[in-house]
Amino acid sequence: MLTITIPKSELYNEVDNRFITIDEVVVELEHSLASLSKWESKYQKPFLVPGTKSTEEILGYIEAMILTPGVPSSAMMGLTKENLIDIQKYIDSPQTATTFRQMPGSKGKSEIVTSELVYYWMISANIPLACENWHLNRLFTLIRVFEVKNSKPKKMTKSQLAQYHRDLNAQRRQQLNSTG
Repeated sequence: MLTITIPKSELYNEVDNRFITIDEVVVELEHSLASLSKWESKYQKPFLVPGTKSTEEILGYIEAMILTPGVPSSAMMGLTKENLIDIQKYIDSPQTATTFRQMPGSKGKSEIVTSELVYYWMISANIPLACENWHLNRLFTLIRVFEVKNSKPKKMTKSQLAQYHRDLNAQRRQQLNSTG
C-alpha cells in the first residue's frame, strides 16, 4: 500500500471560468487486481498492454487504486509531479524478493493480459480470491511460482547429461583422492 499526501492547492477551472480550492488530503492507494478490474470495467480495454494512455485514463487508474473512503474526485487535479513519481515507483516495484531466470529457448507469451485472465490464473492455481488486493506484481510473482513449481522438469540433452556425469565423476575422484 502507498500513502501519499495531495497538498492544498488552488486551480483555475477554464470551463466554469473560476478558481477551485482543493484541500489537502491523505490518500491510501493499492496497485492490485481489484484496482485493475475496476479500471478495465470502466474503460473496457486491457490496462497492462503497453502503449500510451490518455491523462484521463491514467488518473482513472489512480482513482481505481484509492482505498481511502470519501476522497473527492477533484483531488486528482491536485496531484503533484512528486505524487505521480511516487505512484509510478510504487506500481513498478516488484514487492517481493523472488526472482526468475529466463529459461533458455523459452519465449514470452504474446497473450493480452486482462483482469479476467489473471482471475483465471488465480483460480487455476487455487490462489484465494483475497489475494486480489495484493500488489499486482507480487500476485504475478505468486502465479509464476505456481507455474514453475508445477511444470515438468525439462529433460537434459545428451551433451548436458554427459557433462553432468563428467562433473560428478570428477567430484567423486577429488573426494576419494583417486585418479580413476
